[in-house]
Amino acid sequence: MRDPHALWHPSPNFGDRRGGVLPDMIVLHYTAMGETCGARDWLCNPEAEVSAHYLISTTGDVIQMVSEDMRAWHAGAGRWGAVEDVNSRSIGIEITNTGAQPFSEPQMHSLEALMRRIMARWAIAPDRVIGHSDMAPGRKIDPGPRFDWRRLARQGLSIWPETASDAPVDGFRASAARFGYTAEVSDEVLLDAARARFRPWATGALDGQDAGIMADLATRFPVDRVSLSA
Repeated sequence: MRDPHALWHPSPNFGDRRGGVLPDMIVLHYTAMGETCGARDWLCNPEAEVSAHYLISTTGDVIQMVSEDMRAWHAGAGRWGAVEDVNSRSIGIEITNTGAQPFSEPQMHSLEALMRRIMARWAIAPDRVIGHSDMAPGRKIDPGPRFDWRRLARQGLSIWPETASDAPVDGFRASAARFGYTAEVSDEVLLDAARARFRPWATGALDGQDAGIMADLATRFPVDRVSLSA
């Protein structure tokens, strides 16, 4: 399935979605490269054995490399909730960015428009939009603390915590798992991943606000409510 608003530049790096599943997630990445052409060529290089469904340039051009109904190779090892083969359950979007620069307004505008179309086509809920660092904490850090998750949430394209109430810190990890952070990593790595997305300005040890944010998300968006059937 091709997006009518995207430029088609096919990658050979894809396969069938395993088990006949349909995409019910979107995973956002940054390329860690400053130039879109270089990232595009790498994602289309058979020796690289990586790909994504879409790549968005700094000027807002949207390039599609894999049909949405096929399994791109963007997520790798990791998990979200009970999903271990994230590639089979997701659509991957790469955004041209080194990780050390702001995301441009044209690419954010194009990303939002693309996400609206994808979410409508596949009935993907806002809480099923995650970052690469959410499903692979410690191994991946993209799309990074400069990415504006709150902006997406204001448009119904992602989620944002509502509470400002502190919670006991000893409940942080259990709440994180109920929300979806089920990768087997240390408490420190888990905290870094959660903060990069929901509290990028925070420093220091785990505190009550971290625990309160995660408790709110786990209450409103428990990952176990999502069916794992095809």
